[in-house]
Amino acid sequence: MADKIQIFDTTLRDGEQVPGCQLATEEKITIARELEALGVDVIEAGFPISSPGDFLSVIGISRAVKEPVVCGLTRAKQEDIDVAAEALRYAKRGRIHTGIGSSDVHIKHKFKSGREQVLEQGVWAVQYAKSKGYEVEFYAEDAGRADLPFLAQMIEAVIKAGADVVNIPDTTGYCLPHLYGKRIQYLFDHVSNIDKAIVSVHCHNDLGMATANTIEGLVHGARQAEVTINGIGERAGNTSLEEVAMILKTHQDLGLHTNIKSEKLYGISKLVSSMMRMPVQPNKAIVGANAFAHSSGIHQDGFLKHAENYEIINPADVGVNSSSIVLTARSGRAALKHRLEVLGYKIEGQELDIVYENFLLVADEKKQVNDQDLEVLATNIPVLAR
Repeated sequence: MADKIQIFDTTLRDGEQVPGCQLATEEKITIARELEALGVDVIEAGFPISSPGDFLSVIGISRAVKEPVVCGLTRAKQEDIDVAAEALRYAKRGRIHTGIGSSDVHIKHKFKSGREQVLEQGVWAVQYAKSKGYEVEFYAEDAGRADLPFLAQMIEAVIKAGADVVNIPDTTGYCLPHLYGKRIQYLFDHVSNIDKAIVSVHCHNDLGMATANTIEGLVHGARQAEVTINGIGERAGNTSLEEVAMILKTHQDLGLHTNIKSEKLYGISKLVSSMMRMPVQPNKAIVGANAFAHSSGIHQDGFLKHAENYEIINPADVGVNSSSIVLTARSGRAALKHRLEVLGYKIEGQELDIVYENFLLVADEKKQVNDQDLEVLATNIPVLAR
């Protein structure tokens, strides 16, 4: 049996930090219900102390969903933890996500403190959060740049204090994948009580490596992935839920699996994009408009002969009705002939050559040729043939 990876979705917390993407409570509840239907294990519903709206959203989501753990973010401060505990009071299973910086950059320049004081505050926060009766997850902020022996010391101490999950964030998207994997492996090798907690990975995409880093973390033993729909989030974004889910589904040799119902991915991607007013880039993996579109003649010919020549994912597996052949000046005769047959025109030989030559003229002018254009070309063959 493959190892189960917990999917921790932070679309409604980290994802909502994107400028202009703030959601109303009812919108958050709508997305939370869809996340539950998708099969996510944990929903980070918000940062309760940050605003009255976030507080009410955590309460509303706690009431609305039944299966996922509902999580509220806090700093390592008593007032934060108190407010989060209050907001989670209706959750079937609640989790307080508390933590503090672990890198010297954060310790010196953000907290203006020292390692010993930060370690003490982190341990206290876990113990205090644990006293509220919820699961506790500890985040070691900026772990991607932290001194490894100190990071191991911090993780061991917070697990001893009662942390159920330890989050090792690459907060700034700094790490290279193989080095992030080694960082996770180091913790498994040097934290004596690491087996007493779930190790979680939370990666940012500043250098375009969030998904790769997350997969490396999972390969090296982490069993929770912190992700967002469409990879939205602070700055360049977070690890994309749909990418992680489909990588694990496609590469079953990794021996890892999730509970994600992949056929719902495209639908929830569109929902989040619409509600947050944040378009998905066309070339976005898995859910982008071009993810299953073919415009190059060589690719179109190969795809029409056998889809797996150019597609490693069946579009139906992610909720897309079908692949598309996009006719452009780069398209070949095979794609043109295929599309004409779909429209009811069986054109062969010299007639196809004539239609293709005229098709290229239209394609150079219009960039993309639509069905109406093809109808005109197909119905004018006799005139052109003379």
